[in-house]
Amino acid sequence: MQLLPEPVRRFAAWCAVLLLAAAVGYVGILLCSEFRTAVIPVLLALLGTALLGPLHRRLVQVGVHRSAAAGLTCVAVAAVVGGAVYIVVAALVDTGDQIVASLKDAAKSLAKHFGAAGTSLGDLAGNARNLLTKFGGTAASNVISGVSVVGESIAMAVLALLLVFFFLRDSHRVVDAIRSVAPASGADMVEAMARRAFEGIEGFMRGTTVIAFIDAVCITVGLLVLRVPGAFGLGALVLVGAYIPYLGAFISGAVAVLVALADRGFVIALWALGVVLAVQVLEGHVLQPVIQSRTVQMHPAVVMLAITGGASVAGILGMLLAVPLTAAAFGVVHELRTRYAGGRRPPADATG
Repeated sequence: MQLLPEPVRRFAAWCAVLLLAAAVGYVGILLCSEFRTAVIPVLLALLGTALLGPLHRRLVQVGVHRSAAAGLTCVAVAAVVGGAVYIVVAALVDTGDQIVASLKDAAKSLAKHFGAAGTSLGDLAGNARNLLTKFGGTAASNVISGVSVVGESIAMAVLALLLVFFFLRDSHRVVDAIRSVAPASGADMVEAMARRAFEGIEGFMRGTTVIAFIDAVCITVGLLVLRVPGAFGLGALVLVGAYIPYLGAFISGAVAVLVALADRGFVIALWALGVVLAVQVLEGHVLQPVIQSRTVQMHPAVVMLAITGGASVAGILGMLLAVPLTAAAFGVVHELRTRYAGGRRPPADATG
């Protein structure tokens, strides 16, 4: 005789499953945090492989040896990323003092109209450099504990680049490697889930890169027309920031408007704001529906929650990795639902 009715027992079973899944996820996050110097390069390498895979395959198709094609691809991405970071940093350093000075001027004009509020803004702008210095010192004292953060970051970046090389070179062996470690009865399902997960990451990276490039070109052209200094650096910042959906666009657009305010005045800053908003409207109503609908679809609420969770776990890197990993998880869930919903197994996709 059963003491509990069927709905209650089902509810209890689902609660047990959810608690077990949460516990496994929590332990997994703790392990990833403990071994972050190895986990982060692997995840970054997966993103790089998903983004650079089509270029590598094209080089192999035209007759380039797989190792040479992987090496050329890695050199190209290192040059592009390094150049973009240098341009962004140089542009921001050159215009940093102008931004602070413009904020002071804007605060003085606001103080004439709003009194104490404008004065407070002026004090904040005047003390911005000291605040940043104190914050940087505090952050450094908390983060640095016997190991150089800069050295650790460089080591992880180099390791990620080397892993991208090996992942690209040996990509044709991945399927055999997955099937060799999976149980014989579930090898097909494991392979299909891995394909779906990687397709989710590849779709996100490909779609985001196309959108980021279009956004960067449009904003750069607009800033050049407005004769805003450092337009190419600000465009590169837009390109990099686009890989953090919503928040990256907001930050890069705000920096572009501040630089315009610093060098060209309030009116040009308004025009720069109009350019940024027009590009964001183009992205939200045209580019996202057309491009991302062909790669990976996720509700904006899911994206924002993923970014928030990633930031709470791993800061900026967590924000960067959260959305593609969520896309991979969505791909796995879709594969499982397809397999078990109708009680049939779909045919495996062809390898790329």
